[in-house]
Amino acid sequence: MDRQPATKPRNTSASEALLDRMVGSWVSQAISVAARLGIADLLDGEARSCAALAQATNTHPGALYRLLRALASVGIFAEEGDGRFRLTPLAECLRTDSPVSVRDYAVLLGEEWCWRPWGHLLHSVESGAPAFEHVFGMPIFEYLAQSPGAAAVFDAAMSSRGNLEDEAVVAAHDFDRGTIIDVGGGRGSLIAAILRQNLNVRGILFDLPHVQERAAELLRKADLPGRWELVAGDFFDRVPAGGDVYLMKKIIHDWDDDRACAILANCRAAMGAKGRLLLLEQVIEPGNAPSFGKLMDLQMLVHTPGGRERTEADYRTLLAAAGFDLVDITPTACPLSVIHGLPRLL
Repeated sequence: MDRQPATKPRNTSASEALLDRMVGSWVSQAISVAARLGIADLLDGEARSCAALAQATNTHPGALYRLLRALASVGIFAEEGDGRFRLTPLAECLRTDSPVSVRDYAVLLGEEWCWRPWGHLLHSVESGAPAFEHVFGMPIFEYLAQSPGAAAVFDAAMSSRGNLEDEAVVAAHDFDRGTIIDVGGGRGSLIAAILRQNLNVRGILFDLPHVQERAAELLRKADLPGRWELVAGDFFDRVPAGGDVYLMKKIIHDWDDDRACAILANCRAAMGAKGRLLLLEQVIEPGNAPSFGKLMDLQMLVHTPGGRERTEADYRTLLAAAGFDLVDITPTACPLSVIHGLPRLL
């Protein structure tokens, strides 16, 4: 039984509501620490005392209790009347083996190289330049290429969200037949998911050579013999010709309009008149409703060389500059939408 409050809740003032939002970084760090310690895995199936959790994680019992009590106050874990803690629906998502796990993404947000540039957000707002480069002296992708430990954390975090996104995309769009070229396809999870569900489709994963090493392992394990191929290259130089569908997942949002247009133009040059372009990106909606995409847009401002989340009008303009017409945008069960473009006929 949960511990009952001794006093009735009172109305929250506007200033208190604002304070709750102002300390969001505290909550993020607390979640990240709990994820690193594997607390959700230790609570799988049963409530446990803080003393037992502290022993299992080699942490200070009193300090761990304060961490879990704070997280319970925002719905992550719950404290029972006898002082034991249990999982909540939100905490379930921190379990390593959960099908909806985002544990690795929570770990990423606690990495110094991830949160430290946010302390220099003002630099980005004043200059329009990425705070990451201001802090670390190099672009984020160069930093990751030189830092294997950071790159491993980043890849795991992208995978933790990517698995859920892949399922949502496959469910939302009919990949019926032909050859799909996954441009910047990374570890290969998306093209593998598409091939598993569409037996008449063949896939080509196009990415840098060092990235493809991980993709080859995943695709071999997917048991899709004869239906996939790896092609190495840089999408700023060229992309493979002859595909029926050119697919990009969260590639365009990494770059400013000029470099994004260059990637899209290379796709346009490689495809025939009947080719299709599919971009999997967040599309910023108008209005003031809560928006993960608008917050992610700030992450792109702080971390990337010109990356941004875009509106429908932005994508229409960007595609037109690269020789495409925007046909439609299909939402999915995750924050990504399928942006469908066709070659503009001259």
